[in-house]
Amino acid sequence: MSYDLVVKNARIVDGTGSPWFRGDIGVKDGKISYVGKLPEDVCADEIIDAGGQVLSPGFIDSHAHSDFVLFRDPTMLSKLKQGVTTQMIGPCGISPAPIKPERVELLDKYVGFIKAGAEPKYNWQTFGEYLNVLDELDLGTNIGSYVGHGTVKLNVMGFDARKPTEEELKEMRRQVRDAMADGAFGMTTGLIYPPGVYSEPEEIVEVAKALKEFNGVYLSHMRSEGNNVVQAVKETINVAEKVGIPAQVHHHKACGKKNRGIVKETIKLLEEARQRGVDMTIDQYPYTAGSSTLRAIIPPWVQEGGIEKVIERLQDQALRARIIDEINNTDDWENLIHLTDGPEGVLIVYTPSTPEYQGKTLVQIGEMMGKDPIEAALDIIIANKGFDNACYFILDEDDVKYVMKSPLTMIGSDSIFAAPGAKCHPRTNGTFPRVLGKYVREEKTLTLEEAVKKMTGFPASRFNMQYKGLIRLGMDADLVIFDSDTVIDRADYEDPFKDPVGINYVIVNGNVTLKNGQFTGKTSGKVIRRGQN
Repeated sequence: MSYDLVVKNARIVDGTGSPWFRGDIGVKDGKISYVGKLPEDVCADEIIDAGGQVLSPGFIDSHAHSDFVLFRDPTMLSKLKQGVTTQMIGPCGISPAPIKPERVELLDKYVGFIKAGAEPKYNWQTFGEYLNVLDELDLGTNIGSYVGHGTVKLNVMGFDARKPTEEELKEMRRQVRDAMADGAFGMTTGLIYPPGVYSEPEEIVEVAKALKEFNGVYLSHMRSEGNNVVQAVKETINVAEKVGIPAQVHHHKACGKKNRGIVKETIKLLEEARQRGVDMTIDQYPYTAGSSTLRAIIPPWVQEGGIEKVIERLQDQALRARIIDEINNTDDWENLIHLTDGPEGVLIVYTPSTPEYQGKTLVQIGEMMGKDPIEAALDIIIANKGFDNACYFILDEDDVKYVMKSPLTMIGSDSIFAAPGAKCHPRTNGTFPRVLGKYVREEKTLTLEEAVKKMTGFPASRFNMQYKGLIRLGMDADLVIFDSDTVIDRADYEDPFKDPVGINYVIVNGNVTLKNGQFTGKTSGKVIRRGQN
C-alpha cells in the first residue's frame, strides 16, 4: 500500500494512558491507516523519521478564547507551535453566537478584552451561521465550540440584574437548544462576569435542561474560585445532578492565600459526585496566575447595563467613592484585588488607549500617575472603554500540582490572545510544552502517558469527538512529534511571546503543518460539530 505520509521509528504515546511503544504509522486521506512496523521500502509521498522522539495525538486545547481573534489570525501559529491541533472555543459564558442584531453592539463592546484587535463583521446570527463563517477561514487548527450562557442571556435580557421571566427562561433554553442542534459541544457559564453574575442557580438549571437531549456538557467558570469555592463546586455538581448531564469545572483552582489547600476538599466533592453517578470533570491551566478583564476588580452592580454604564458610574464622584470603598473593604463578590493580596498582584497586559501601562502592576501605575492604585485602575477602565486585560497572581503551586494529578483533570490553556503591540498571559504561548517539560520531565507530577492523555484522548472522549485524540486505525491524522528530553515552554510574564522548544512536527488532518519547528504554510484545520466529527 502507498501512503500519503509515514512516520517511522517513533516512541508512540497513543492518548489512552497506556505505556508508550515503538512503532510506525501510515496516513492516507487524512486518516491513520496503519499502526505497527512498516517495511524499510514502504512507499509514501513523505516519510518522517522520528528518530525515537515521541509521537502522540495532536493536543486538544479544551479551553481557548480564540472565538474572535480567529478573524484576525485564523492560522493560530502560536497554538500549532505548542502541538495544539484542535481548539475548543466559547468558554466562560462568552460565545460570538447566537447574537441578535440589536444586541451586537452590547456584545462587541463587552468582549473588547478578548477580541485582541480583531474586528468581526458579525455576519451571522445563529450559532450554525457562525460556524459556517469559520468554515470559510484558512484555519490552522480544528475548531469546536461551546455556546455561552452569557451571550444567550445578553440576547434575551441585556445586562439587566434581575430574574428572568418564564418566557425569558423559555427563550434562553430555545437558543441553547438551537445552538446544540447546530453543533455546539455544550454550554458554558461565566458566573463572575455580567450578565451571568446576575443569574440565580435555579436559572442555570432551567437553561441547562436544553442540553439533556444532546448529552451536552455544562462547563462553568464558577460563581467563586476563592472564599466560596466549595459552595461553587457544589452548585456546579447540582446542575449536573438535577438535569442529568455531564458537567465540567472550568480552570479549577482555589484563589488567595487563605484558601490554599481547599482544592483537596473540592476534588473530593467531585470524586464523591462521580461515585454516586454524577459525571463531573475539570479543566486546568498550569500556571499560578490567572488572566481576565481589569473590570473583574469592580463590584457586579457597577457593571449592570454594559460598558457605557460602567464608565458613567466610575465618573460619578459619589458612586466612585462607594466603589473604591467596596473594592478595598468587602468580599461580597469575587474580589480579585483581595485574592491577589492587593494591587501589586495585578499586572496590566492590554490597555490599548494607555499602552504605557502594559507590563506594569497597579502599584507601579499608581506611582506613575501619582494616585492610589485603585483610583488608577478605575481611570484605566474609563480610558480603555472595555478594552482591558490583566494577569492576577492568585494561585499556589502545590495546589496547581494537586489539581493536575487528579484523573478528572484535562488541560486547557484559557488563552486570551494579545492584540498587536500588547502583552498577554504566557499560557497563550506555552501551556502544553510547559506541562510536558516542567510537570512531566522536571517535577514528575505526571507521567508522560498521563500528560498526553489529559491533552488528547481524555478531552476527545469527554466531548464525543469520535475521530480525535487517539492513535488508532481510522482516526483523524492529527499528530505531534516532540522531543521529551528538551520540550519546554519559554514564554514568561516579561516576554509572553517566546516560542516553546521541542515541538518538532505538527500534523493536522494528515498535512504536515510544522516541520522541524517551522510553519510549512499549510492550513488544514476544520470546523468540527458535535455529532458530526
